[in-house]
Amino acid sequence: MIAGVQLKVCGLTSLVDAEWAGRCGADFLGFVLHAASPRRITLGQFAVLRDLLPGRKKVAVSVEPAPDDLAAQQGAGFDFFQIHFRLETPEATVAEWSQLVGPQRLWLAPRLPPGAEVPAAVRAAARCIVLDTYRPDGFGGSGRAGDWSSFARHREQFPGNQWVLAGGLKAGNIADALAASGARAVDVNSGVETAPGVKDAEKLRAFVEALR
Repeated sequence: MIAGVQLKVCGLTSLVDAEWAGRCGADFLGFVLHAASPRRITLGQFAVLRDLLPGRKKVAVSVEPAPDDLAAQQGAGFDFFQIHFRLETPEATVAEWSQLVGPQRLWLAPRLPPGAEVPAAVRAAARCIVLDTYRPDGFGGSGRAGDWSSFARHREQFPGNQWVLAGGLKAGNIADALAASGARAVDVNSGVETAPGVKDAEKLRAFVEALR
């Protein structure tokens, strides 16, 4: 935790970047498993990194995983499970994810259109909700800032959940983002990269300094 704000660095693909993120103060290390992502790693690649990162909290990031795939993620040794999904995903599917890993370990990231509210069934299924920038054609990773006022409304209206702000965050806007959203947990990815999956040590250091 940095100045009262929890930090997740996502899209990690190498040991060097993961270790640096940890040294910079990241509370969570995120690894993308979605096949269509340029930051994707396999469970086999994660297994190598996992054993070299003892004591670090590791988050599996996937898109609408089948039950068997989610079970495989559990078996691989992840601590938390961040799932991106369409808002029209059946409530029974969301409930199944929650039953498989438990609401305390599940991070749900609904693809939330402008003006929409996170449904009660989603808020009940997971303690942690990630609000990322809306993309009608994809899930996260846009590099664009989201609706910070919408985040603030959700956080104030539903204090029983932990809310994580994601989308286009970088050293140059994180102070404004925190002021506008009231976020106490943030997720950074492309804002600290030189290329997809390649973190920039100086950008990450600057981001952390801006959090302080």
